[in-house]
Amino acid sequence: MNEPSISALCEQLAQALLARGWMLAAAESCTGGMIAAACTDLAGSSQWFERGVVSYSNEAKQELLGVDPDLIAQHGAVSEVVARAMAFGAVRHSHAQVGVAVTGIAGPTGGNAQKPVGTVWFGFQVDGRLSSEMRLFPGDRAAIRTATVRRALQRLVELVRS
Repeated sequence: MNEPSISALCEQLAQALLARGWMLAAAESCTGGMIAAACTDLAGSSQWFERGVVSYSNEAKQELLGVDPDLIAQHGAVSEVVARAMAFGAVRHSHAQVGVAVTGIAGPTGGNAQKPVGTVWFGFQVDGRLSSEMRLFPGDRAAIRTATVRRALQRLVELVRS
Protein backbone atom coordinates (compact mmCIF):
# COMPACT_ATOMS: atom_id res chain seq x y z
CA MET A 1 0.00 0.00 0.00
CA ASN A 2 1.16 3.48 -0.79
CA GLU A 3 -0.77 5.43 1.81
CA PRO A 4 0.41 8.89 2.82
CA SER A 5 2.11 9.15 6.19
CA ILE A 6 0.29 10.63 9.14
CA SER A 7 2.57 13.67 9.00
CA ALA A 8 1.81 14.14 5.28
CA LEU A 9 -1.92 13.94 6.04
CA CYS A 10 -1.50 16.59 8.75
CA GLU A 11 0.24 18.85 6.24
CA GLN A 12 -2.59 18.36 3.74
CA LEU A 13 -5.15 19.06 6.46
CA ALA A 14 -3.28 22.17 7.56
CA GLN A 15 -3.26 23.54 4.00
CA ALA A 16 -6.97 22.82 3.54
CA LEU A 17 -7.96 24.42 6.85
CA LEU A 18 -5.74 27.46 6.34
CA ALA A 19 -7.17 27.98 2.85
CA ARG A 20 -10.63 28.31 4.41
CA GLY A 21 -9.56 30.12 7.55
CA TRP A 22 -10.94 27.32 9.69
CA MET A 23 -9.82 25.76 12.96
CA LEU A 24 -10.03 22.11 14.07
CA ALA A 25 -11.16 20.64 17.38
CA ALA A 26 -10.68 16.94 18.16
CA ALA A 27 -12.67 14.79 20.60
CA GLU A 28 -10.86 11.52 21.18
CA SER A 29 -11.72 8.42 23.11
CA CYS A 30 -9.92 5.30 21.85
CA THR A 31 -6.95 7.27 20.47
CA GLY A 32 -6.31 9.07 23.75
CA GLY A 33 -5.01 12.27 22.16
CA MET A 34 -3.08 10.77 19.25
CA ILE A 35 -4.92 12.92 16.68
CA ALA A 36 -4.12 16.08 18.62
CA ALA A 37 -0.52 14.95 19.03
CA ALA A 38 -0.16 14.24 15.31
CA CYS A 39 -1.61 17.64 14.43
CA THR A 40 0.51 19.55 16.90
CA ASP A 41 3.68 17.76 15.79
CA LEU A 42 3.45 20.02 12.74
CA ALA A 43 5.10 23.42 13.25
CA GLY A 44 2.59 26.25 12.95
CA SER A 45 -0.35 24.09 13.99
CA SER A 46 -1.60 26.81 16.33
CA GLN A 47 -2.87 28.57 13.19
CA TRP A 48 -5.36 25.77 12.47
CA PHE A 49 -5.57 23.39 15.47
CA GLU A 50 -7.79 24.92 18.15
CA ARG A 51 -8.05 22.21 20.80
CA GLY A 52 -8.22 18.53 21.62
CA VAL A 53 -10.29 16.80 24.26
CA VAL A 54 -9.50 13.31 25.48
CA SER A 55 -12.92 12.08 26.54
CA TYR A 56 -12.01 8.52 27.41
CA SER A 57 -14.69 7.92 30.03
CA ASN A 58 -18.42 8.24 29.54
CA GLU A 59 -18.43 10.97 32.17
CA ALA A 60 -15.85 12.96 30.22
CA LYS A 61 -17.96 12.65 27.06
CA GLN A 62 -20.89 14.08 29.00
CA GLU A 63 -19.06 16.77 30.98
CA LEU A 64 -16.57 18.03 28.37
CA LEU A 65 -18.57 17.56 25.17
CA GLY A 66 -22.19 17.67 26.30
CA VAL A 67 -23.02 14.15 25.12
CA ASP A 68 -26.43 13.17 26.44
CA PRO A 69 -26.02 10.30 28.93
CA ASP A 70 -29.19 8.71 27.51
CA LEU A 71 -27.45 8.30 24.13
CA ILE A 72 -24.63 6.39 25.80
CA ALA A 73 -27.07 4.31 27.85
CA GLN A 74 -29.19 3.41 24.81
CA HIS A 75 -26.49 2.93 22.15
CA GLY A 76 -23.20 2.50 24.01
CA ALA A 77 -20.18 4.77 23.91
CA VAL A 78 -19.00 3.10 20.68
CA SER A 79 -21.88 4.08 18.41
CA GLU A 80 -22.76 6.38 15.56
CA VAL A 81 -24.96 8.68 17.65
CA VAL A 82 -22.27 9.13 20.31
CA ALA A 83 -19.55 9.81 17.70
CA ARG A 84 -21.77 12.43 16.07
CA ALA A 85 -22.61 13.99 19.45
CA MET A 86 -18.90 14.11 20.30
CA ALA A 87 -18.05 15.86 17.01
CA PHE A 88 -20.90 18.33 17.54
CA GLY A 89 -19.73 18.94 21.11
CA ALA A 90 -16.12 19.46 20.02
CA VAL A 91 -17.22 22.34 17.79
CA ARG A 92 -19.84 23.68 20.18
CA HIS A 93 -17.35 23.84 23.07
CA SER A 94 -14.58 25.46 21.01
CA HIS A 95 -13.86 28.22 18.53
CA ALA A 96 -13.44 25.74 15.67
CA GLN A 97 -15.48 25.27 12.51
CA VAL A 98 -14.35 21.66 12.11
CA GLY A 99 -14.68 18.84 14.60
CA VAL A 100 -13.56 15.24 14.53
CA ALA A 101 -14.50 12.57 17.06
CA VAL A 102 -13.41 8.97 17.47
CA THR A 103 -14.82 6.32 19.77
CA GLY A 104 -13.94 2.67 19.46
CA ILE A 105 -12.69 -0.60 20.87
CA ALA A 106 -8.92 -0.81 20.50
CA GLY A 107 -8.62 -4.06 22.49
CA PRO A 108 -7.33 -6.46 23.27
CA THR A 109 -10.49 -6.83 25.38
CA GLY A 110 -13.85 -5.07 25.37
CA GLY A 111 -15.28 -6.35 22.12
CA ASN A 112 -18.34 -8.52 21.56
CA ALA A 113 -20.23 -10.07 18.63
CA GLN A 114 -21.98 -6.79 17.77
CA LYS A 115 -18.93 -4.58 18.33
CA PRO A 116 -15.75 -6.58 17.93
CA VAL A 117 -12.30 -5.29 18.81
CA GLY A 118 -11.28 -2.91 16.04
CA THR A 119 -14.72 -1.26 15.72
CA VAL A 120 -14.35 2.52 15.51
CA TRP A 121 -17.02 5.14 14.94
CA PHE A 122 -15.98 8.50 13.53
CA GLY A 123 -17.95 11.72 13.77
CA PHE A 124 -17.21 14.79 11.69
CA GLN A 125 -18.66 18.27 11.80
CA VAL A 126 -17.48 20.53 9.00
CA ASP A 127 -18.94 24.01 8.64
CA GLY A 128 -22.17 22.96 10.36
CA ARG A 129 -22.62 19.62 8.55
CA LEU A 130 -22.48 16.42 10.60
CA SER A 131 -21.41 13.09 9.12
CA SER A 132 -20.18 9.78 10.44
CA GLU A 133 -18.73 6.44 9.45
CA MET A 134 -17.74 3.16 11.02
CA ARG A 135 -14.61 1.16 10.31
CA LEU A 136 -13.40 -2.21 11.52
CA PHE A 137 -9.62 -2.21 11.74
CA PRO A 138 -7.50 -5.35 12.05
CA GLY A 139 -4.48 -5.82 14.28
CA ASP A 140 -3.43 -5.19 17.83
CA ARG A 141 -4.19 -2.15 19.98
CA ALA A 142 -1.39 -0.05 18.50
CA ALA A 143 -2.37 -0.90 14.91
CA ILE A 144 -6.04 -0.09 15.54
CA ARG A 145 -5.23 3.25 17.14
CA THR A 146 -2.80 4.23 14.38
CA ALA A 147 -5.29 3.22 11.68
CA THR A 148 -7.93 5.31 13.45
CA VAL A 149 -5.71 8.41 13.43
CA ARG A 150 -4.86 7.89 9.75
CA ARG A 151 -8.51 7.47 8.72
CA ALA A 152 -9.65 10.47 10.77
CA LEU A 153 -7.07 12.68 9.07
CA GLN A 154 -7.79 11.28 5.59
CA ARG A 155 -11.51 11.93 5.93
CA LEU A 156 -10.96 15.40 7.38
CA VAL A 157 -8.83 16.32 4.36
CA GLU A 158 -11.59 15.09 2.04
CA LEU A 159 -14.36 16.91 3.89
CA VAL A 160 -12.54 20.22 4.32
CA ARG A 161 -11.51 20.26 0.65
CA SER A 162 -15.04 19.52 -0.61
